[in-house]
Amino acid sequence: MAVRTDLALELAEGRRVQQRTQTLEGFSLHTVTVTESDTDFGRPPGQYATLSIRDLLRRETDAFPRACRAVAQILCQLAPSNQDPRAPVLVIGLGNRAVTPDAIGPLCCQNVLATRHLVEQSPEQFRAFRPVAVLAPGVLGTTGVEIGELVLGVIDRIHPELILAVDALAARNVKRLGRTIQLTDTGITPGSGIGNHRNAINEQSLGLPVISLGVPTVVNAATIVADAMSELIEAEASSCQDLEKLDEQQRQELAHGLLSPKLNELFVTPKNIDESIKQLSFLLSEGLNIALLGNKEENAGI
Repeated sequence: MAVRTDLALELAEGRRVQQRTQTLEGFSLHTVTVTESDTDFGRPPGQYATLSIRDLLRRETDAFPRACRAVAQILCQLAPSNQDPRAPVLVIGLGNRAVTPDAIGPLCCQNVLATRHLVEQSPEQFRAFRPVAVLAPGVLGTTGVEIGELVLGVIDRIHPELILAVDALAARNVKRLGRTIQLTDTGITPGSGIGNHRNAINEQSLGLPVISLGVPTVVNAATIVADAMSELIEAEASSCQDLEKLDEQQRQELAHGLLSPKLNELFVTPKNIDESIKQLSFLLSEGLNIALLGNKEENAGI
């Protein structure tokens, strides 16, 4: 049984799928392109862009505004090219505000500039603004309503032409927790990374293009053991010859098999998760604001 991950970058490791790495605003950007022929990849066809923001964590000079611009540029690249730049947009913050590792979506929505009401009520003063609506629908356990049902109801009333969904993700590698941002034009399935699948938020279910933004905030406990096992094998290869013969997938499966009966699908999050969630949610909101309402000469907008 494979350890769960939401990151296409991790799923693509060791597979024959189109990938490229480049630098954007001083950050490393890895893009995975999944086609219709990649049937065994386990993810819908589309573009999966993963931005590494380790420079931001090191508090490098002007790293934060550069990261915001990078997120905005990726959003512009993923948006439908034939869409009216003034078309209304709905931003959705997925997740449970009461659970810190899952709160990045709702917290992001707090800082996204909602303009739909301004454009409708005072079109002369705000005609240069793009209509943006913001929604933090909560989770099924607190609302009793599936997120997909809530979103469909809102779409029926405000008629957006693009959906932007923000959510927390699960990673396989602990080094990517809070240090990467994944953006994709394939939508998202809330809770899939931890095995709690909900209805997908994508073009097939909503009838509209969906771009998702996510940051990995949790990792399966089996991954930590597998990583420690790999380091042990590298350090003590001579005394661990049997384990040395195992490939990465086999090590993950072994660790998962040992831990699952005892830890019951335990997921782990970093100790500084409170501060990380605040910083990362603000970063995503600023990237969204730049992409949706920023200077069109500097940024094409989406």
